[in-house]
Amino acid sequence: MLRRVLRAGAPALAAIALAGCSTLPAPEGAPRVVGAGPLPVDVEAARRAIALYRSAHGLGAVEVDPALNRVAQRQADAMARADTLSHTLAGELGARVAAEGIKRGAEAENVSAGYPSFERALLGWQHSPGHDANLLYRPIRRIGIAAAAAPGTRYKTYWALVMTD
Repeated sequence: MLRRVLRAGAPALAAIALAGCSTLPAPEGAPRVVGAGPLPVDVEAARRAIALYRSAHGLGAVEVDPALNRVAQRQADAMARADTLSHTLAGELGARVAAEGIKRGAEAENVSAGYPSFERALLGWQHSPGHDANLLYRPIRRIGIAAAAAPGTRYKTYWALVMTD
């Protein structure tokens, strides 16, 4: 799943939902999953893998931003608790980024579920045109990556990757 938000001037904000992206709503009245929570992620290894992929495509490196890690973790946790994929369970991306005091600019988000490791999640994103476009989005310089485990759900693991300029 992905969402890219571009900022062009002060109030101009355009949301672009690229091909292959949809939100799977939680069933009406579905209970929240008990026992869902953060899953450790080697963020430095994730940064290196993303930087290497971007470098292979002639793009600049990325750095891990602890504030973006928090934004990503809240989204991954929210998806795990609700047992659903969504870009908005923890709020709209722009609002989540702004709540961390991060200056608004180019933003992108990839979410996914069911992958047992970051390497598999990254491979899935690379093979999805819309997600890949976010990974290779030229302005991106900072990332936050997080996962949440929800053992009793259909997907078991939920991933969120938040990227900004």
